[in-house]
Amino acid sequence: MNGVLVLAGTPIGDVSDAPPRLAQELAAADVVAAEDTRRLRRLTTALGVTPPGRVVSYFEGNETARTPELLEHLLAGERVLLVTDAGMPSVSDPGYRLVAAAVERGVRVTAVPGPSAVLTALALSGLPVDRFCFEGFLPRKAGERAARLREVAAEPRTLVYFEAPHRLAASLADMAAAFGADRPAAVCRELTKTYEEVRRGPLAELADWAAEGVRGEITVVVAGAPAAEAGPVDPAELARRVAEREAGGQPRKEAIAEVAAEVGRPKREVFDAVVAAKNADAGNGGGR
Repeated sequence: MNGVLVLAGTPIGDVSDAPPRLAQELAAADVVAAEDTRRLRRLTTALGVTPPGRVVSYFEGNETARTPELLEHLLAGERVLLVTDAGMPSVSDPGYRLVAAAVERGVRVTAVPGPSAVLTALALSGLPVDRFCFEGFLPRKAGERAARLREVAAEPRTLVYFEAPHRLAASLADMAAAFGADRPAAVCRELTKTYEEVRRGPLAELADWAAEGVRGEITVVVAGAPAAEAGPVDPAELARRVAEREAGGQPRKEAIAEVAAEVGRPKREVFDAVVAAKNADAGNGGGR
């Protein structure tokens, strides 16, 4: 009989936010897999519980290698508890590989719900929360980060990002360039901790503020793109804007995405306009 994999949410700041079941699961687990065993030790001390089972590390660097080992414990009928440094496992943290492996082998997976930086930041941001997208961490390299942001520039749902403090200013500046300087946003820092701060304002203003230096755990919430203006967009104008960018050396795919975000239309519509313009040009004898 297979065991059970338990994904346990841990406090994102204030340890008193830990759900009562967390201590119960720590005391019942045969194996506790922790992103940082030292942080786990501090948490268990605060909760007044000593895990009787084996404690192993499970972090980004050993996740691939350790997953088969933990799966063997589960297949042997043991209860494996997975915790990360803060929040829910597998949400921009280790856990997905183990969950996927357990599901594939028919192992039961359950969870101890806990605090979430994503939902907490959304609730505090003052931005629409009825529909949202979690985008995790942006790429570290500037070019890749700018390209990723252009992909979602026309996204109407509220966007949520995690970001490292030393990259916050650059990321906010890139967001201002991709989404518009006046797009409303909120930077949520050190949620539920002593120095919790929520800074709200236009992206350009937040980028200037962050340039002075920001510390702590960061979650950024950005308003979705405003609804496109009513009325059709001239396909010839769409094709012209793409052609201008291509003439400047921008790849067609990026040019189409940028124009789509600029006018608030689907990328497919812009692509079709470009194809129609090329076909018309070829039909008039202008093709090469």
